[in-house]
Amino acid sequence: DRKSLAVCKVHGRPEDPGVDTAVIIRRYGLAAAFSDEALRETEGIAAALTPKDIEGRRDFRDWETVTIDGEKAQDFDDAVSIKRLDDGGFLLGVHIADVSRYVKPGSALDGEALERATSVYFPDLTLPMIPERLSNDLCSLRHAVPRLTMSAIMEIDPKGRVVGAFFTPSVIQTVERMTYTAVSKILKGDRAEQRRYHRLVPSFLLMNDVAGLLRARRLEEGSLDFDLVEPELIYEEGKLMAVAAVERNDAHRLIEEFMVAANVAVASYLAEREIPAIYRVHPVPAVEDLEKLHEILTHFGFALPPAEKIGPKDLARLIEKAKGRPEEKFIAIQILRAMRIATYSTENVGHYGLAKTNYTHFTSPIRRYPDLAVHRILKAALEKQAAGRLPLESVARHSSERERNADEAEQSLLKWRIFRLLHERLGDEFGGIVVDITRAGLLIELDDFFVEGLLPFAALGGDYDQRTSGRRLRGRKRGKRFDLGDRVRVMLVSCDPVLQRMSFVPAPGAAE
Repeated sequence: DRKSLAVCKVHGRPEDPGVDTAVIIRRYGLAAAFSDEALRETEGIAAALTPKDIEGRRDFRDWETVTIDGEKAQDFDDAVSIKRLDDGGFLLGVHIADVSRYVKPGSALDGEALERATSVYFPDLTLPMIPERLSNDLCSLRHAVPRLTMSAIMEIDPKGRVVGAFFTPSVIQTVERMTYTAVSKILKGDRAEQRRYHRLVPSFLLMNDVAGLLRARRLEEGSLDFDLVEPELIYEEGKLMAVAAVERNDAHRLIEEFMVAANVAVASYLAEREIPAIYRVHPVPAVEDLEKLHEILTHFGFALPPAEKIGPKDLARLIEKAKGRPEEKFIAIQILRAMRIATYSTENVGHYGLAKTNYTHFTSPIRRYPDLAVHRILKAALEKQAAGRLPLESVARHSSERERNADEAEQSLLKWRIFRLLHERLGDEFGGIVVDITRAGLLIELDDFFVEGLLPFAALGGDYDQRTSGRRLRGRKRGKRFDLGDRVRVMLVSCDPVLQRMSFVPAPGAAE
């Protein structure tokens, strides 16, 4: 009913700077500011640590501990350290910001952190879960500043098995703020970077060895290791100029392995003691989804067991076989589509994608509320106390919902800006891949842009059965055929950044 429509708020023109962000924040119900009460609580926290703050904590300030993050990172949740043991094993320290020391249950800070449940990261703006004085300062593991942490200290044998672990409230002081780029260069033998960080080079090389052992064991157990690239927007003088593919390097993988190991260790500690907790779970895929996957991948010549017998190890082997092949990305996307969504739950059903019986989120309490809740539970368990009346089931359910909402908001803004960039290139030709065949036509993902558009049946000459949907499209007269995963050349003919839709026609000569 048009009479019932009303303008709620005018943010500006779609192309005005910041309007897209403002619209996304409103559309997804995101909190852009903290209450005065929460901010007053934050301001009331002392900046400097006192001897009383450190009392009862393990002091790891004499350990060679570093943070490794992206160049633009502001909040540093985690720091790592490594020692070689006399028996050939290793002692890995994963030290996580002790947010629970500052954000107390029942406080305004806690209430607002729970309502948000996660930080939201846009290309040029972060909506933090907790105020910036905490997320970027007091809780953040800043270089050369004493910080309160929760530490997971794991003993790892020469075969990459975690053979022992203990957890403790702690205090650390990092010796360096490292970036993924710098550590990756060191691991690759870059002499300039190795000279710059010469005293830390042995530790980084040792960390890389340990991460390799952990990864090899994880993959052997059937963990799925997707190596998909992520998009990054490239600006020049405030104008979006291009979309770049950001790949994980060895330093990213190193930190990922250490964080997974810590999350598994904490989850196992809680599960073995039957302590109620929040787990990060990834249920087994539905049989019908695995049947679709089986049909598609058989078409590409990959052998899989019957759908009801497909396990993580089968999919892990498939991912490995596809590496380096032209359809590698398409295969990974199809496997991801067959997966169920990972969520938070009080019921520990395991993590299918990681092939882990016990898994939780412990390593990012600055930006994820479940991690903060797990810290409180772990602390109480170490003190042989009950964790209090935490509504774990509702926290898990709410956190899962807010996580999905935040992911959708982040992706929506990213796509909006990419579509706006493409809108300036109407009439240009692009390469792409057929990712779906629908009743409207072919869904094409453009190379290097990470977005999809429609190549409609009408643009293909009217020679196709519009009732067709599935993995193959064949012309009724000329026999022209399109399959999922096919490479195509298309011309962009329409693009709507706000609705995030675009359409193509075959590039000249491509439809012959």
